[in-house]
Amino acid sequence: MPLQNRVLPTGEIVADVSRGLFMGNRGVLHDADRHLGPARWKHRNWVTCRLSFNNRKRRLMMPKRYTELFFLDEAVALAAGHRPCGECRHRDYMHFLDLWEKATGDRPGAKDLDKVLHAARAEPGARHLRRHQVRLEDLPDGVFIELSGAPHLVLEGTLRPFAPGGYGAPMRRTAGPVTLLTPPPTVAVLKAGFRPVLHDSAN
Repeated sequence: MPLQNRVLPTGEIVADVSRGLFMGNRGVLHDADRHLGPARWKHRNWVTCRLSFNNRKRRLMMPKRYTELFFLDEAVALAAGHRPCGECRHRDYMHFLDLWEKATGDRPGAKDLDKVLHAARAEPGARHLRRHQVRLEDLPDGVFIELSGAPHLVLEGTLRPFAPGGYGAPMRRTAGPVTLLTPPPTVAVLKAGFRPVLHDSAN
């Protein structure tokens, strides 16, 4: 039975057998039996980490240790509200900050960066993420939207339907109002030139 540790672009955490390209952290969300409680975060510094770093080994969902979360790719992690880790992905984190500064004119420290991201992504109560209404033609590649109740990746003039195991066949991208999943501050960084690592099925 797979653990409930796979994050969707909507921010939901589900059980799925596929592992994904990245790991993340939102604090201790599980109990001694490795079951998730009702909370979907316990702190603001939601990071996206490499699966392997300095030969560190972890047993998943150890008692009182943070809950290891997994993402199909970086676009999914960004949509779910995460940003690159400043330790295991230091170069990517610094690039993210460079483009944040380019987009906003501000270069925050990690604590202030996470404060801005958290205000844009999280509803009060530690359970639900925000949704934003935008126009599809204004969005850059790498963003997720909700279409007919399902998440889709915006990519190269198309929309790619998401599934935990990979992306489906491309659909023609149109114009008009849509529900945005990726937090607006992250969208600004993507517009400034950040290119998330994508799953092979997106190619």
